[in-house]
Amino acid sequence: MIVLITGGARSGKSTFAEKYAAHLGSQGVYIATAQITDEEMEERILHHRDRRLQSGFPWQTIEERYALTEWLAKLGAQKDIQEQQTVILVDCLILWLSNWLLHDGEEQQFEQVLQQVDMLVNKLKDYPGTVLLVTNEVGDGLVPQNPLGRMFRDLAGLMNQRVAAVADQVFLVTAGIPVELKGQAFRF
Repeated sequence: MIVLITGGARSGKSTFAEKYAAHLGSQGVYIATAQITDEEMEERILHHRDRRLQSGFPWQTIEERYALTEWLAKLGAQKDIQEQQTVILVDCLILWLSNWLLHDGEEQQFEQVLQQVDMLVNKLKDYPGTVLLVTNEVGDGLVPQNPLGRMFRDLAGLMNQRVAAVADQVFLVTAGIPVELKGQAFRF
């Protein structure tokens, strides 16, 4: 099962994702895509780690900025992942996307980044277990003033649409309240 969890900044997406993972499985693998770039980001990461530790749900944490698709392939090939009802939680796709967009400090081309998104989507299609993916809804804001910002917004929108298309469930979290969208979606 593939689950996409989206919403605005500080909407409660990660908290919901962690609780939902504990509801769906007996243990979890948390793939964290953030990198420590400053003191404030380090505090955020520590807060997330502490929250997972205090939850009582057994988490294994993998910190990975780029190789998300490779990790899903590796985890999906492990029989004990499925047998032990292990839920994979990726937090967050937007950070993973920005890591690829500015890979090793150099701005990448639109198509190069979109290729990474498509590889991820293809891996999700045949993943044998449960994966929850946290992302941000970035299209509700203003149009960015610079080309890199607009490219990021466009890539984020395309990524979210492509992952949502293969997801079994899509949740929008607002003010800490999750609403399942895919089951309510209008269909032609």
